[in-house]
Amino acid sequence: MNSIIDQTILFVKETLSGAEAGHDWFHIERVFRNAQHLNETEKGDELVVALAALLHDIADSKFNNGDEEIGPRIAGDFLNSLGLAPAIITHVQQIIKNLSYKASLGEINFHSKELDIVQDADRLDAIGAIGIARAFTYGGYKNRVLYDPEIAPNLHMNKEEYKNSATPTINHFYEKLLKLKDLMKTESGKKIATERHDFMLLYLDHFYKEWQGEI
Repeated sequence: MNSIIDQTILFVKETLSGAEAGHDWFHIERVFRNAQHLNETEKGDELVVALAALLHDIADSKFNNGDEEIGPRIAGDFLNSLGLAPAIITHVQQIIKNLSYKASLGEINFHSKELDIVQDADRLDAIGAIGIARAFTYGGYKNRVLYDPEIAPNLHMNKEEYKNSATPTINHFYEKLLKLKDLMKTESGKKIATERHDFMLLYLDHFYKEWQGEI
């Protein structure tokens, strides 16, 4: 198992070299660690959890012209090259395909304990201090304004609206990040998410006060 993980880490590092900073190797590493931590309590299949965490953003659709099949395909080709069992490969591909918040806005026909674990691990990296940093990193990458009081958040976007959204970064807190605490699947993930959620609320309170020149 260790050899498989080591080879996967090397593949991911090489593939994501030069990636946008919010979706680079360091993001993958944090999600990998989060998943391992959650799995200590949740007891999912260790290899599936590890591989899915490492490969979940190997080709994020938003950096690949919206292609939602490229990530599972690249992951599958790589895992096939390692000679892994088809059942493991398919499971990892299904996790990658159904992991994202965007995917949850559509129809989900696959469920597993391992999906819940890796999904929670990924969502934990989208909230709290690092989540805030990642939101503004991606907003800068897309040249989005920080905040515009005239543009209200769209709290009820469907999948296509979410995919095509280009709203200010602060709106993203309301359109996704602040929703994640209540969407966590694992008990261990829920506990961690609560503290990170509260930190984001504190940040937003300071943001608005500074915006108005109050502090």
